[in-house]
Amino acid sequence: MNQQSKPFRRIVTGHDTDGKAIIVSDAPPVRSQLVGGPGGPTFFEVWHTLETPALIHYQPDETDERGLVLPPPTNGTRIRVIEFPPEGEEIRKLTGADAAAKFKSMGDEKAFTSQEGAPHPLMHRTQTVDYGIVLEGEITLILDRAETIIQPGDIVIQSGTNHAWANRSDKICRMAFVLIDGQFTNDIR
Repeated sequence: MNQQSKPFRRIVTGHDTDGKAIIVSDAPPVRSQLVGGPGGPTFFEVWHTLETPALIHYQPDETDERGLVLPPPTNGTRIRVIEFPPEGEEIRKLTGADAAAKFKSMGDEKAFTSQEGAPHPLMHRTQTVDYGIVLEGEITLILDRAETIIQPGDIVIQSGTNHAWANRSDKICRMAFVLIDGQFTNDIR
């Protein structure tokens, strides 16, 4: 199934030398990566900050980051858009080693948590608070003991929960994610 997704722009604002607000750049995100080959999701890395509170410069620029990194920087934030194609048998039948390799390719193999009997082969958990917003399509959020279908306009607030995403529809699902570095409390480590 060949589905073409609508491109989107990343508009970055800043200041001129007089301190007046300007547009620094207006273009599609400069980095995208298909994860896991054909049939896998495409990650569009939109922006990240290295700290919070974030330092505000006259002319913000992207910090140098090599490749895809799943979590935000320590004490930082990340915004990305992910396009999830319809999930096929190749995902549902992933071995543990193959699924772990997918997380390794995203720079965070320790996020992988799936074990035999897990509700989905791509279960994972990060020490982050994530805001996920469905922009187009629909997707199923899978947790250890629950699942729900998320539709356009729905927002998920994920607090370090073990989860996976499954696109059980016949169309691409596009989601925006804001990831904020976090730390587990002693009672849920």
